[in-house]
Amino acid sequence: MPGGDKISEEENIPNPRALFKTLTLNLKLSSISTNRDESLRRQNCGRRFLPSADFMGLPPTAGPPAVGAAPNYVRGGPAPFRGPPAPPPSFVGGGRAAGSGYPPFEPGVRGGFNIGAGGGGRGGRGFGSGRDGGGRMSNGGFDGGRDRGGRGFNSSRGGSRVGRGFDRGYQGGGREGGRGGRGGGRSFDGGRGGGRGGRGSGSKGDLDSIALPKQDFGNLVPFEKNFYIEFPSVRDMTDQEVAVYRGRREITVEGHDVPKPIRMFHEAGFPGYCLDVISRLGFVEPTPIQAQGWPMALKGRDLIGIAETGSGKTLSYLLPAVVHVSAQPPLVHGDGPIVLVLAPTRELAVQIQQEAGKFASHSNIRSTCIYGGAPKGPQIRDLQRGVEIVIGTPGRLIDMLEARQTNLKRVTYLVLDEADRMLDMGFEPQIRKIIAQIRPDRQTLYWSATWPKEVESLARQFLRNPYKVIIGSPVLKANQAIKQVIEVVTDMEKYSRLIGVLKEMMDGSRILIFVETKKGCDQVTRQLRMDGWPALSIHGDKSQSERDWVLAEFKSGRSLIMTATDVAARGLDVKDIKCVINYDFPSSLEDYVHRIGRTGRAGAKGIAVTFFTHSNAKHARELVKILQEAGQAVPLALSSLTRSTGGGGSGGNFRSRGRGGYGNRGMMSGSNTVPIGGKGHW
Repeated sequence: MPGGDKISEEENIPNPRALFKTLTLNLKLSSISTNRDESLRRQNCGRRFLPSADFMGLPPTAGPPAVGAAPNYVRGGPAPFRGPPAPPPSFVGGGRAAGSGYPPFEPGVRGGFNIGAGGGGRGGRGFGSGRDGGGRMSNGGFDGGRDRGGRGFNSSRGGSRVGRGFDRGYQGGGREGGRGGRGGGRSFDGGRGGGRGGRGSGSKGDLDSIALPKQDFGNLVPFEKNFYIEFPSVRDMTDQEVAVYRGRREITVEGHDVPKPIRMFHEAGFPGYCLDVISRLGFVEPTPIQAQGWPMALKGRDLIGIAETGSGKTLSYLLPAVVHVSAQPPLVHGDGPIVLVLAPTRELAVQIQQEAGKFASHSNIRSTCIYGGAPKGPQIRDLQRGVEIVIGTPGRLIDMLEARQTNLKRVTYLVLDEADRMLDMGFEPQIRKIIAQIRPDRQTLYWSATWPKEVESLARQFLRNPYKVIIGSPVLKANQAIKQVIEVVTDMEKYSRLIGVLKEMMDGSRILIFVETKKGCDQVTRQLRMDGWPALSIHGDKSQSERDWVLAEFKSGRSLIMTATDVAARGLDVKDIKCVINYDFPSSLEDYVHRIGRTGRAGAKGIAVTFFTHSNAKHARELVKILQEAGQAVPLALSSLTRSTGGGGSGGNFRSRGRGGYGNRGMMSGSNTVPIGGKGHW
């Protein structure tokens, strides 16, 4: 270099002897730190740690407490296995940092740390919380693409699915989901984990803070919604004939100027292509809810329909929706849907869309289904191309509205299907936000299997001068076509009795087993498969593609046994389910009635076997009442429990062999990957 500043190359060459001493010293220090870390991990494995950062209001470290000096590493990259993460950046006013870093720390609600709001980068080490362990922690920013599950303590399935913020928000309760990709690290106390990262934004409480744009309903364009023309044979029915028809079919109606029921499909006045589809489907005559509900819906009035599952209420609102859409001006670019159907679960939304497709395709009416757990890209493309009918879950719909991917300005026909279940799942705030985006002179159809006070209160707020039709009794009542068998057992006896029931019932017909928890669902399925029974499981932690695959296997008969939780099986419409088994008694009698309603559909007979333990004794009195009203035998052991009280959950207590499956391996995950053992019992 000029000016005498040139430095010789020899001066930049490190002394080999000094370098060797430095490397030797570093190796010794690393070995000491490693041994101390391993000793500390063994001593505290199975315990929960509460780092001092928790008391200081700082984000917890993403691993065991550091021992010795902390090595330096590049910020934003993966943390060394036994080094602490980079110090958290400072936050202003509790908000998010502009760059990569942690979210503001909040104490966990469910006894563990709410780790997992980050996006890109590899997951650090975290303390597991229950079965959702594997601590999804990212050192990257908030908007990253895929993260990988790290290591966790005390997690039965490392890197399990983090809670969904939107469509499964009601189960949030403090679990925060980063926008995750495929994850699944190893846990110390559990098997091999897996699962997919959930949609972020935390629990359902975050949905309440979403501010959707306010709509101006000052200059509304009038629209037509009364399409009913009374058929001559219906008009000629006398009041006595109407009363006899309604009485024999247990139809109760309320409202002003209620139309007479129809008795044949052609009396409804549907287009010819609809009647052709109905004929091809093999329907002979309308169900009671259709016979009375179709004239009500076609008159354009708001409608409350209360009917048990399997009563045909889906077509009760879909066929009038097709007529409604056909009479409206065509969509133009930027328009949202004309018909909106809200459903509580993904499976029910998909089934509704499948039914809609059978009729809408013949009239060039386009429909789509939007729900969480599936890629947004195809759903967004459908919305941008324009669809007349949208069927969706509340969470994903709000997501689309917030992102301005669609709007509800053209909606004139609104359906809330299984409104009671949506309220049970905590969707009321989302429902209110969605309805606030729809013009007030819309037609609203409100369907429910039960009529609790909460459902009635919501209906009074959103419906105007509605008709009301009730099929059967408005009081909770089980289908009399279902034989109910109650077995009072202990938790230890459940699995052996399950095998006994399967041996009696397994004749090529489908059997549906309900388990209260997702973990129990996997345990029962894993045990059955190892014992030679062709079982598959479905619950909220399964990816949408796997849930669709399991349902297809069950419907086709390739797998005759399916275990499920209440939420996953809600609205499930599968023909020829011979038997429903309540391995765990549900948390409410409403869920019990809905569960056993999976069998005995469309006039068929069915059997429901329920395992009832002493911890379920608080439900004994109401269960006896349901059995008596349905003309079922009441076991003496169950009657004796009406004089006792009990509480708490139940669960099968059986020895589970083997290890957990690999999460999201191909189409299957977890218990569904366990090879079927034995000689096979089917």
